[in-house]
Amino acid sequence: MNLRRWLTVGIGVKRWLLLAFVGLVVLALGLAHLLRQLTADLQPNNPASQAADLLTFQFLPYQLRGILLGGAGVVLFLLGSYRLVRALVDPFALWDREQPMVEVIYQKRFLARGPRIVAIGGGTGLATLLRGLKEYTSNLTAVVTVADDGGSSGVLREELGIPAVGDIRNCVVALADDGALMGRLLQYRFPGTGPATASPAEPGKASASDAASRPVEGPFAAAESGLGGHAVGNLLLAALVQLEQGDFEQGVREMNRVLAVRGSVVPATGTVLTMHARLSDGTEVAGQSRIARTSGIERVWVTPEDVRPGEEALRAIAEADVVVLGPGSLYTSLLPALLVPGIREAVAASGALVVFACNVATQAGETQGYDLADHLDALEAHGAAHLPDLVLANNRFDARSPEGWAGEPVRLRWPPRGRAGARLVLDDLVDPANARRHDSANLAASVMRAWDREGGRHRRPAAARTERSA
Repeated sequence: MNLRRWLTVGIGVKRWLLLAFVGLVVLALGLAHLLRQLTADLQPNNPASQAADLLTFQFLPYQLRGILLGGAGVVLFLLGSYRLVRALVDPFALWDREQPMVEVIYQKRFLARGPRIVAIGGGTGLATLLRGLKEYTSNLTAVVTVADDGGSSGVLREELGIPAVGDIRNCVVALADDGALMGRLLQYRFPGTGPATASPAEPGKASASDAASRPVEGPFAAAESGLGGHAVGNLLLAALVQLEQGDFEQGVREMNRVLAVRGSVVPATGTVLTMHARLSDGTEVAGQSRIARTSGIERVWVTPEDVRPGEEALRAIAEADVVVLGPGSLYTSLLPALLVPGIREAVAASGALVVFACNVATQAGETQGYDLADHLDALEAHGAAHLPDLVLANNRFDARSPEGWAGEPVRLRWPPRGRAGARLVLDDLVDPANARRHDSANLAASVMRAWDREGGRHRRPAAARTERSA
């Protein structure tokens, strides 16, 4: 693996090693010429002449002498170059010393040349996508919904008046360079009864974003405190927001910097949002945690209606090569981000390749019984059906179903009623060990293949998508 990384085209190391090696060869030729001049007039039996012959291996055959000296020179040059670079950069290194240096160079140099990708949504689905995409590019931006009102996020929202932090925490963990260690820290939930099991919105229920982390058993598992149920990552982000005088977007920006996130995580808006839904029987439901468990949804919206979108989110979308919508809870993760004023319009005007990553499975409640066409119909009902150029859907249905799972794989009914323009791409996207979730590597690879095939370096005019929506 290390050798393959070193040989990767464009990593920016081999060219300078070659230049240094050529310089050493020229220097060696100069020294050899000088040595020849100094020893030319010496008598064969002179001790100085004998010493020179011994140092230059004159007692070996000519061909063998060249092979041995050349090989030893290459080995010493490479070893010395590596140790020199390591000695220079180690005092300033921010990475785990156990991580190979070539991996760090690969991430900083090669991945920086990858396409600019914006992923919009929330929940565990968006984090799954980000974990896969960060292996292809570091030019990643996650535009995350902030409408969650349950669990730890809901408590902090009520007490501090800040938008939901749970989905942002999950995305930061997904993009952290040391995902395993950072994940254990940020996802650690303090033991005891608290917001993980009881939220202001619905007592006794957990929020969607906080379901990604569970209380960790430890020596203090029986302790009760005001921190009970809170995730460390949620508290860290809340503290950063307070340090920035309540500026939520700046707090998230600082969290990206402090945790050395590969790419960036930005909120769709820095304002507290409340979700609303109208059901098929005319009933209206308020609160993301309630809507997530409700079936028969016809339309959702957010309040306040004049909320300001995040400036970084708009800038990232405008500069994107690829925009990925989802995966994630359709009504409670993806649509709340698209319904923030300006976000949907920015996607339409970006000229990027827009990919809708459909969920691999239905969710009990909000998408119970939905097939692929139903997901696209939901986008259409919210004025977003014209956005996708491609729809990625799973065509593998033999994944293992979790015990007690109330959902089912999303069936492939296509085309949706009255829809034209977006093209369907079928691929093996599901985690074979869990039919509820995408496989992060397969999903990211499918997105990158779509980019290579459909986008490349030729971004189509945004007017084409605008005309299609008319």
